[in-house]
Amino acid sequence: MDYVVIMGGGRVGLALANLLINEGYDITLIESDTKLCDEVASELDALVICGNGTNSKILEEVNIEDAKYFIATTGNDEANLLSCILVRKYNVEHIIARVSNPDHEEAFKEVGIEQVISPERAAASYLQKIVTRPNTAELMTIGQGDGEILDMTITNNKIVGKKFKDVSPTKDFMIIATYQNGTLIIPQPDNIISRGEKVSVLVKRGSFSKVSKKLENKS
Repeated sequence: MDYVVIMGGGRVGLALANLLINEGYDITLIESDTKLCDEVASELDALVICGNGTNSKILEEVNIEDAKYFIATTGNDEANLLSCILVRKYNVEHIIARVSNPDHEEAFKEVGIEQVISPERAAASYLQKIVTRPNTAELMTIGQGDGEILDMTITNNKIVGKKFKDVSPTKDFMIIATYQNGTLIIPQPDNIISRGEKVSVLVKRGSFSKVSKKLENKS
């Protein structure tokens, strides 16, 4: 069971802790606000420490050296940055920080914190995708946002009846799975593409419109 230390008992930290607990992770949460700390402790089935995660003594109290993950989720970028810098000396394998102001991401990366998450930016991106891709389901983003895996439906008659090898892969996308009667199948090069066929597609960043036009005949 992997041990995870979360700093911040606000909305993001509490939700994350509950999700990880349900997945079987061993969680300790650090919260500096005494009132919030008590509230979180009553809601969370995990150890909750009232203290400041930017304090080495508190980090040592939660056995930070045993943690595989440290995740700073407070709404204070400066506190998140300082705690991540302190945690680095304990050789924690994965250090992840929430950044409220996307302009601060570079500061985290300059001190070696590569895993930086901006919920605000993610929310804006998600809303943008709802508008621009109303009928496309996003399964996941990969790399540093360099690509994403999407579910799409083949509706372009220009590729219906062709072999998968004649359509994919290209420099912009690769069809990685198809579904037949609800069953996921890895398409073989000589399989024939059918109209209305649902496929999972790995799409390079910035290429969605081109791929959508290719597979769904949408501009």
